[in-house]
Amino acid sequence: MEKQDNRCGRPLRGAEIIVQCLIEQGVRHVFGYPGGYIIDTFDALWLYRDKITHVLTAHEQGACHAADGYARATGRTGVVMSTSGPGATNLVTGIATAYMDSVPLVAVTGNVPLASLGRDSFQEVDITGVTMPVTKHNFIVKDVRDLAPTMREAFAIAASGRPGPVLVDVPKNVQQAVCPYTPAAPAPRSVGHFTPDARARKAADVLSAAKRPLVLAGGGVIRSDACDDLRAFAERHRLPVASTMMGLGCMPADHPLYMGMIGMHGSAAVAKALNECDVLLAVGTRFSDRVAGNPQKFAAQASIVHVDIDTAEIDKVVHSAAHIMGDAGQVLRYLDNAVTVSPDAAWTERCRALKNDFAYAFSSLPLCPRKILHGIAAATPADKLVATDVGQHQMWTAQSYPVSHPRTLLTSGGLGTMGYGLGAAIGAATATDKPVALITGDGSFHMNLNELSTCVKNKLNVKVFVFNNNVLGMVRQWQTLFYQKHYSATTLNSPTDYVLLAKAFGATGLSLRKNEDINAVVQKAFDTEGTVVVDCRIGQDEFVLPMIPPGKSAADIITAIEEKTE
Repeated sequence: MEKQDNRCGRPLRGAEIIVQCLIEQGVRHVFGYPGGYIIDTFDALWLYRDKITHVLTAHEQGACHAADGYARATGRTGVVMSTSGPGATNLVTGIATAYMDSVPLVAVTGNVPLASLGRDSFQEVDITGVTMPVTKHNFIVKDVRDLAPTMREAFAIAASGRPGPVLVDVPKNVQQAVCPYTPAAPAPRSVGHFTPDARARKAADVLSAAKRPLVLAGGGVIRSDACDDLRAFAERHRLPVASTMMGLGCMPADHPLYMGMIGMHGSAAVAKALNECDVLLAVGTRFSDRVAGNPQKFAAQASIVHVDIDTAEIDKVVHSAAHIMGDAGQVLRYLDNAVTVSPDAAWTERCRALKNDFAYAFSSLPLCPRKILHGIAAATPADKLVATDVGQHQMWTAQSYPVSHPRTLLTSGGLGTMGYGLGAAIGAATATDKPVALITGDGSFHMNLNELSTCVKNKLNVKVFVFNNNVLGMVRQWQTLFYQKHYSATTLNSPTDYVLLAKAFGATGLSLRKNEDINAVVQKAFDTEGTVVVDCRIGQDEFVLPMIPPGKSAADIITAIEEKTE
């Protein structure tokens, strides 16, 4: 790296340069956990505590998920900081979570002094080597003169193009070294300028010829702030829209053109429309296995037009008839003017009928998960922030919670990280100063409940709804359907009293047992100041339906199961 000419700057320790660069980039909150090899940077955070706030979590993984949730809720780059060794490796799951969902994140780790590298020193680990597969880029800074330009480059990389996490590893002696520092303005986010070419014109021609078009919106639409462009495009050309789980919120849930979520646990209406459409316009989605199922049978009657900013995603999973490389917003604005698509009136009516005919069903058990979600939605504004962990509760939320605004649903889609939710809720609540609802399962909650202490001491309004069925519900569902009911290691037998647990952490605990009490308990949770944990005792026989079996196509969707589980 070319060394920066800092002769005009004032001398600062490397640790102070790190913090000054964070302030430069507009960072106001850092999440993390201190330790011996990052102590100098934490000292600098103390010196600049009037300009930047450090949020101390209970664990480094919780800190990384908090930085991730902060980024998803705001669109700004989240920042996490930890010491070397176990502190750094505890970040890896959070970094991988951000990587899989294209979340802009900068992780700053301390390390042993340069002279101690490679000698198996106390708390030494090659964190750049460990995180290479799950970062967009990473650095180890060996010269203090490189520190400021590296920090600035890290932020530029994290936010540019397809966003992602970047790690900067700084040995202790580099944090302590002194170097002149010259402030610089942050570089604007670079997305590149889209110029229509022959491929773009071909894509417009394919779409213009469609009589049964369907739009599939992915997380890239939200990442590029293109939701208004998508809605305008769909409305002008009367195009039905489905979304991936990561794209939820790019269209209002009650919009007449919005059909619902695609995927393994997506809407049956979308599955049927996918099998019948003649052109599928996919914007900002990577066709994961949970979306595509069997790639050879995916949208079998359709010509696929793929729009993505990442060249690596084109034709990686499914073959496209045409594709456009570029920022989702710029491409949608181009297509809005370039296409002359006129869907058949019968197709428009067919999509409307499918949506009406395949509504999600309530269960007949005493406490229905979908009714809880409807109760939460009814008690809160439409732009309520909702975080989830991973499992059945996540799918019920994606199916039944009316996500109508972008950046209001925070969930781990690509990596499927149990334990993500509470950290993400902390980050979102810190960023917005708004109440955040966390929908979690008892399995997931046990992985991160230590962060209740972070919520309470920071006076965050996080409302935790534990969908407590005392089993690992999603794995048990697969065991029921595909493994002859061999319930191996999925019955938790947990004696945890969540009401008493909440009290022990200084939060409020509530209990919910039956449908008739949903509105009152939910309202009490949101009326109570601070952190609240609601123990929602759902049945272990609840299933997430519909479901497309793994490796199958939308034609194989399961919409009902007659046999009750044991």
